[in-house]
This record gives sequence, C-alpha cells and structure tokens, in this order.
Amino acid sequence: MGQSEAVATTSDFQQMLRGATLRVTKPRVAVLSAVHALPHADTESIIREVRRELPEVSHQAVYDSLHALTAAGLVRRIQPSGSVARYESRVGDNHHHVVCRSCGVVADVDCAVGHAPCLTAADDNGFTIDEAEVVYWGLCPDCSTTRSA
Repeated sequence: MGQSEAVATTSDFQQMLRGATLRVTKPRVAVLSAVHALPHADTESIIREVRRELPEVSHQAVYDSLHALTAAGLVRRIQPSGSVARYESRVGDNHHHVVCRSCGVVADVDCAVGHAPCLTAADDNGFTIDEAEVVYWGLCPDCSTTRSA
C-alpha cells in the first residue's frame, strides 16, 4: 500500500496473507500491521509494536513471521551497510533508500531512471538482473541543521 492510500485494517492484512497463500495467524497479522505502521523499522521496534497487541508473542514468532512475510513478498528487508536489518511494506517497485550518516534515519527514494531494475549494469556477467539496490548516504535535514548551527 502506498502512503497516499487509506490505512489498512486487520481484515486487509488477513486478505494479504491469504492472497500470498500464507496461513493467517495472529502474530503474522500483528507483524504485518507493525511493518505498515513503522516504515523502515528494525526488528526490536517491530517486536515492541506487536507486543502492544499481543503481549505474549515471542521474539521467535516475530522473526518467523518477518521471514515468511519477506519470502512471500509482502514485506521487504533492507540492510544498509553498518545498519541492522529493517523492514518496510513498500514492495514491488524497486525503490531505493537514503540513510543519514549521523542519526541513521532511512527514507525512500524513487527509482532514478527507467524501469526496474532502474540501473543497467555495464556488464551483467551473464546474470539475469531483476533488482538493483542503491543506498544514498548523507545527512538528514535535522542533522544538517545541527551541524551548521
């Protein structure tokens, strides 16, 4: 779901799971909801969010759910160099990310040019390329302001 779309409901998440031929479980619904609510969240943040709804959920259940959701293409896992794994609900468009070198905040960046995978390799070495991962690094507006002050 894009940022301009309506907020998804539990029923929407259940339907997404069924559409991906995944069994609907409370942890999976809660994890999918957390990833939608917290763009670019790390695992610990997702666990905290899930436990607001399911206090008894184990770390392993959240990890297993994240793995299943990622494998099914409902969630995207990103891990910028030097950062913990993060998860997002924006999938299927091969967008990129910008990461603040100071505070670590991550933001989406739309594809620079062309169709996925956005960038054409000078030599694909015989690979069939279906995705390009680009991470831009710099300072976010808050950290830029702090450094220049």
